[in-house]
Amino acid sequence: MKNTFLLICLLAGTFSLSAQNFKDGKLFLNEDGSRYLKITLNNQIWMRYNQNNPGSTVNGEPRNNTADVGIRRSRMQLFGPVAYRSFFYVQIGINNFNALSDRKAGFFLHDAVVDYEFIPRALSIGGGLGGWSGVSRFASSSTSSVMGLDLPLYQEATNDVTDQFLRKLEVYAKGKIGHLDYRIIVAEPMAIQKSANYIANPAAFNTLTTVSNFNTAAPQAQVQGYFQYQFFDEESNQTPYTTGTYLGAKKVFNIGAGFLNQEKAMRRLADNGTDTVVSALRLLAVDVFYDAPLNQTKGTALSAYASVSSYDYGKNYVRNAAPMNPANGSQLPGVLNGGGNGVPLFGTGTNFYFQGGYKFRNKLLGKMGTLLPYVSVQYSKLEKLADPVAYYDCGVNWLISGHNSKISLALQSRPVFEANGAGEYVKTVRKNDIVLQYQVGF
Repeated sequence: MKNTFLLICLLAGTFSLSAQNFKDGKLFLNEDGSRYLKITLNNQIWMRYNQNNPGSTVNGEPRNNTADVGIRRSRMQLFGPVAYRSFFYVQIGINNFNALSDRKAGFFLHDAVVDYEFIPRALSIGGGLGGWSGVSRFASSSTSSVMGLDLPLYQEATNDVTDQFLRKLEVYAKGKIGHLDYRIIVAEPMAIQKSANYIANPAAFNTLTTVSNFNTAAPQAQVQGYFQYQFFDEESNQTPYTTGTYLGAKKVFNIGAGFLNQEKAMRRLADNGTDTVVSALRLLAVDVFYDAPLNQTKGTALSAYASVSSYDYGKNYVRNAAPMNPANGSQLPGVLNGGGNGVPLFGTGTNFYFQGGYKFRNKLLGKMGTLLPYVSVQYSKLEKLADPVAYYDCGVNWLISGHNSKISLALQSRPVFEANGAGEYVKTVRKNDIVLQYQVGF
């Protein structure tokens, strides 16, 4: 991927020299500016102190706490209408790189899609490796504009299990009909055998138990969609990624609904201990998004998002999320969370999510920008757990230059689940981490 990065830089330089026209990150390919290639860069650096889950180890050594520095995300995008009615989009990047990561991993291909606009505004059809996803708004999130420290991770329902960091090989249709914005996707799930979870523990997938897990057989097509009614300002659907907050630049109020369905995606051992049960992966969600200025003269703004979803991965399925995990082992197999910062955010059950934030007036800090405090909560009632999952993320963004240069300080709080004498997973303690993030991009 280093060679790919150098090639892209070379191409960018070539376009710049030939077109002699570069403005607002765009390399114009014709005289009237209707065809162009736009370049964006974004970097998110985390400095973090983490209270590790009970039993956590780092290279076999017990660690109650860790402090680390890492690259949460580093991305480069190239996109634009490069030919008549044709839109081209490529993204490369790296995620979750810390001291425990494989060295020289390099950038990898996130997206490579192209679509053609058959009916202006109403219908474009495209395909490739892409992040066009269904279920809910932040199943395809613009990570450079999220309001909090992170997006609601559970909405990326199969992240790195049957996809490549959310992206799948897919064909899609998208468009706008009046105030209705829609996307419909048919994707080919990637082989579970190539996922990091499978490679680390193949027995977990190949040994049938009465707990549902992803099927190792050849996958069926995955059909998904998301539909939102946009009451006020229209949002762009050039790329699949939805904006976290516009910081008062738009007045947006949307109500959305989505689904994901994949037949024969899951399997488990029947309760009789003999038969194999194969079941579908079925996800449904509704959500609402409001992001608008309160006082345009002062620049104050309010942002809020809420979602309710029903996820069916099969009987008692549960999976942890552990962004840029600072630990790589656990001495306590009864701790469901695993080591480090793992927390069960994915599973069969019902999810409730809310986030809200308030942007103070422009130049609250003079030339150093303004502040945007926020809070987000995921509350999930998962079939396998005796107690609900309540995951909190609250903090403040220092907007030095909007999303292009911002410092975020956040406290994240997660529950830890351990097996009791009856074999039930109950919440025992809470663990926290404090993260300082600096994001810069254009």
